[in-house]
Amino acid sequence: MDWKIELIMVPVNDVDRSRDFYASLGFTIDHDQRVSDEVRFVQATPPGSACSIAFGQGIMSPDVVPGSLKSIQVVVPDADEALAHLQSLDVNAVGVDEMAWGRFVFFTDPDGNAWTLQQLPVRS
Repeated sequence: MDWKIELIMVPVNDVDRSRDFYASLGFTIDHDQRVSDEVRFVQATPPGSACSIAFGQGIMSPDVVPGSLKSIQVVVPDADEALAHLQSLDVNAVGVDEMAWGRFVFFTDPDGNAWTLQQLPVRS
Protein backbone atom coordinates (compact mmCIF):
# COMPACT_ATOMS: atom_id res chain seq x y z
CA MET A 1 0.00 0.00 0.00
CA ASP A 2 1.33 3.46 -0.94
CA TRP A 3 1.25 6.34 1.51
CA LYS A 4 1.53 9.75 -0.11
CA ILE A 5 1.80 13.07 1.70
CA GLU A 6 -0.65 15.37 -0.05
CA LEU A 7 -1.13 18.36 2.24
CA ILE A 8 0.74 20.06 5.07
CA MET A 9 -1.17 22.54 7.23
CA VAL A 10 0.75 25.78 7.89
CA PRO A 11 -0.47 27.98 10.76
CA VAL A 12 -0.59 31.67 9.82
CA ASN A 13 -1.93 34.94 11.23
CA ASP A 14 -2.79 36.84 8.06
CA VAL A 15 -4.23 34.72 5.24
CA ASP A 16 -3.88 37.39 2.53
CA ARG A 17 -0.26 38.16 3.48
CA SER A 18 0.59 34.44 3.43
CA ARG A 19 -1.20 33.91 0.10
CA ASP A 20 0.79 36.78 -1.44
CA PHE A 21 4.06 35.55 0.09
CA TYR A 22 3.75 31.98 -1.21
CA ALA A 23 2.52 33.15 -4.62
CA SER A 24 5.59 35.43 -4.86
CA LEU A 25 7.79 32.36 -4.31
CA GLY A 26 6.17 30.72 -7.33
CA PHE A 27 3.65 28.53 -5.54
CA THR A 28 0.44 27.89 -7.50
CA ILE A 29 -2.64 28.99 -5.57
CA ASP A 30 -4.84 25.95 -6.20
CA HIS A 31 -7.79 26.99 -4.04
CA ASP A 32 -8.86 30.07 -2.14
CA GLN A 33 -12.34 29.39 -0.84
CA ARG A 34 -14.35 31.23 1.77
CA VAL A 35 -16.71 28.61 3.13
CA SER A 36 -18.37 30.94 5.64
CA ASP A 37 -17.62 34.12 7.57
CA GLU A 38 -15.49 32.01 9.93
CA VAL A 39 -13.82 29.62 7.48
CA ARG A 40 -11.43 30.28 4.58
CA PHE A 41 -9.24 27.61 2.99
CA VAL A 42 -6.20 28.35 0.82
CA GLN A 43 -4.17 25.58 -0.83
CA ALA A 44 -0.85 26.33 -2.52
CA THR A 45 1.58 24.02 -4.29
CA PRO A 46 5.33 24.58 -4.73
CA PRO A 47 6.55 24.36 -8.34
CA GLY A 48 7.00 20.71 -9.33
CA SER A 49 5.66 19.32 -6.04
CA ALA A 50 3.07 16.58 -5.54
CA CYS A 51 2.45 17.88 -2.00
CA SER A 52 0.69 21.15 -1.23
CA ILE A 53 0.40 23.38 1.81
CA ALA A 54 -2.84 24.75 3.23
CA PHE A 55 -3.58 27.67 5.50
CA GLY A 56 -6.54 29.82 6.23
CA GLN A 57 -9.02 30.95 8.81
CA GLY A 58 -10.94 28.58 11.06
CA ILE A 59 -9.32 25.43 9.64
CA MET A 60 -6.77 24.58 12.33
CA SER A 61 -7.01 23.58 15.94
CA PRO A 62 -6.98 26.70 18.14
CA ASP A 63 -3.95 25.37 20.04
CA VAL A 64 -1.78 25.48 16.89
CA VAL A 65 0.12 28.76 16.98
CA PRO A 66 1.09 30.66 13.80
CA GLY A 67 4.83 30.31 13.27
CA SER A 68 5.07 27.05 15.23
CA LEU A 69 5.90 24.87 12.23
CA LYS A 70 9.66 24.52 12.49
CA SER A 71 10.68 22.61 9.40
CA ILE A 72 9.14 21.91 6.08
CA GLN A 73 11.89 20.38 3.97
CA VAL A 74 11.79 20.69 0.20
CA VAL A 75 14.26 19.30 -2.34
CA VAL A 76 15.55 21.77 -4.95
CA PRO A 77 17.89 21.11 -7.87
CA ASP A 78 20.29 23.97 -7.04
CA ALA A 79 20.73 25.49 -3.57
CA ASP A 80 22.66 28.51 -4.88
CA GLU A 81 19.90 29.32 -7.37
CA ALA A 82 17.24 28.87 -4.67
CA LEU A 83 19.09 31.23 -2.31
CA ALA A 84 19.52 33.84 -5.04
CA HIS A 85 15.82 33.57 -5.95
CA LEU A 86 14.69 34.06 -2.35
CA GLN A 87 17.08 36.97 -1.81
CA SER A 88 15.87 38.63 -5.03
CA LEU A 89 12.39 38.61 -3.45
CA ASP A 90 13.76 40.19 -0.23
CA VAL A 91 13.17 36.96 1.70
CA ASN A 92 15.58 36.68 4.62
CA ALA A 93 17.20 33.40 3.54
CA VAL A 94 20.47 31.96 4.81
CA GLY A 95 22.78 29.34 3.39
CA VAL A 96 24.22 27.67 1.50
CA ASP A 97 25.13 25.28 4.31
CA GLU A 98 27.31 22.41 3.05
CA MET A 99 26.78 19.02 4.72
CA ALA A 100 27.64 15.48 3.72
CA TRP A 101 23.95 14.79 3.01
CA GLY A 102 23.28 17.88 0.93
CA ARG A 103 23.45 21.63 0.52
CA PHE A 104 20.89 23.63 2.50
CA VAL A 105 19.12 26.99 2.44
CA PHE A 106 16.89 28.15 5.31
CA PHE A 107 14.13 30.76 5.48
CA THR A 108 10.94 31.56 7.33
CA ASP A 109 7.58 32.80 6.12
CA PRO A 110 6.14 36.08 7.48
CA ASP A 111 4.77 34.23 10.54
CA GLY A 112 8.03 32.45 11.36
CA ASN A 113 7.19 29.00 9.95
CA ALA A 114 10.56 27.50 9.01
CA TRP A 115 11.49 26.08 5.63
CA THR A 116 14.59 24.09 4.64
CA LEU A 117 15.57 23.73 0.99
CA GLN A 118 17.91 20.82 0.29
CA GLN A 119 20.00 20.15 -2.80
CA LEU A 120 20.63 16.43 -2.66
CA PRO A 121 24.22 15.20 -2.98
CA VAL A 122 25.28 13.59 -6.24
CA ARG A 123 24.71 9.86 -5.96
CA SER A 124 26.84 7.37 -7.81
